[in-house]
Amino acid sequence: MQNYPSYLKSYSDSTLKTRINQAYKLLESCIICPRKCKVNRIDNERGFCRVGINPVVCSYMSHQGEEPPISGAKGSGTIFFSFCNLKCIYCQNYHFSQEGEGKEVPIEKLSEFMLYLQGLGCHNINLVTPTHVMPQILKALYIAIEKGLSIPIVYNTSGYELPEAIKILDGIVDIYLVDMRYADNEYSIKYSQAPNYPSFNQGAVKEMYRQMGDSEFDENNIIKKGMIIRHLVLPNNISGTEKIMKFISQNLSNKVYISLMSQYHPYSQAHKYPEIARRITKEEYQTAIGCLRKYGLNNGWTQDSYGLNRLAGVNIKRSV
Repeated sequence: MQNYPSYLKSYSDSTLKTRINQAYKLLESCIICPRKCKVNRIDNERGFCRVGINPVVCSYMSHQGEEPPISGAKGSGTIFFSFCNLKCIYCQNYHFSQEGEGKEVPIEKLSEFMLYLQGLGCHNINLVTPTHVMPQILKALYIAIEKGLSIPIVYNTSGYELPEAIKILDGIVDIYLVDMRYADNEYSIKYSQAPNYPSFNQGAVKEMYRQMGDSEFDENNIIKKGMIIRHLVLPNNISGTEKIMKFISQNLSNKVYISLMSQYHPYSQAHKYPEIARRITKEEYQTAIGCLRKYGLNNGWTQDSYGLNRLAGVNIKRSV
């Protein structure tokens, strides 16, 4: 694939440098995400995400637990960023997404993490919860490219994104792994303190699809370019599965890959809310699968107690 990963061309024609400047401009009075806290993060002021000018990293590793085309046989080179622009009361990673476990690292060190993971043979660099540190990631990426980075970037996001911020990533990111978590604003506020999540989320996902189109895979079924949408099924249909699947079918494509997740567990503060203080039932999950079928979304994976399963009828488009 010529000019792959995409960031190599963006680096060579100076687009990446321009985008870094655009992204850092958003931090001066921070409007990097829908919260638009407008603190000066360049001066190390902190808003909702509690991160200043340097990113905070909890861990980095070769991760085998992502969807099969992300992890493959060699693992996904995963960097877990601390803090988040959501505050989900059921977050399984609350110890670093909310309590801040991790270490502040300079940009140069972040670039070294990327190169280390490439050295392990990982298929990609998987940026988990990147939204609030997107500018810093781009700067670290630039440094890593100069030192030989050449594997694709996975932008692994909760989906509370500004479409205009996602536009900065056009021609830089090759793979979006994005949540579509809520269809209803009432629930996104109550359970994640995220006003207008559905609107921002849908706008960002449409922009991601505009950039990517239908996904492409290599001869080993590793994703080379495209997007995978994750949808966590919550008890009592709080996630609004049918509305989200209808949106995907009508606004994106029925070829979009879906990861329908069944592993919800009432972590953190979820026990205080009776309506979500339990695992989902088999019937709730089967209903969610029925929503995929109803809207012809047969690409992707479902999960049961045995792990990930491919949905039927998948035709993988391989890259050349």
